[in-house]
Amino acid sequence: MPLLSQIAYLLLIAVPVACIAWTVTHEEIFREPREYCQKICGTTQSLAKRKFFYLFTCEYCFSHYISIIFLIITKFQLLYDDWRGYLLAFFSLVWVANWYMSLFGFLRQSLKVEKIEAKMMDENLKEMTGDK
Repeated sequence: MPLLSQIAYLLLIAVPVACIAWTVTHEEIFREPREYCQKICGTTQSLAKRKFFYLFTCEYCFSHYISIIFLIITKFQLLYDDWRGYLLAFFSLVWVANWYMSLFGFLRQSLKVEKIEAKMMDENLKEMTGDK
């Protein structure tokens, strides 16, 4: 496969990896299981159990497991047509997916700040005009 196609595949496959990893580790729909995992991480004495449950609370850690699943499904390799191609694809996929999640997190935080600032300005305007 030409290098440009491989890069396009990498950028595209990283989208669902990032989406799944972010959703499981941050979004409301998985809040209860995530809180359970956080509770186990904080209370268990077993190192293996603590690390296993931690992976469901960390988008970086979880993206490794999702990347493995997507590499198995897609059989995507990067640069080489053997195990080295899978290895490069694996780490590249994790890296790109985490860039996507970082960008999404930054944009989401910026939107929250703008929303709060707009609400504060609206409240200040209401106070100045005497509206309730």
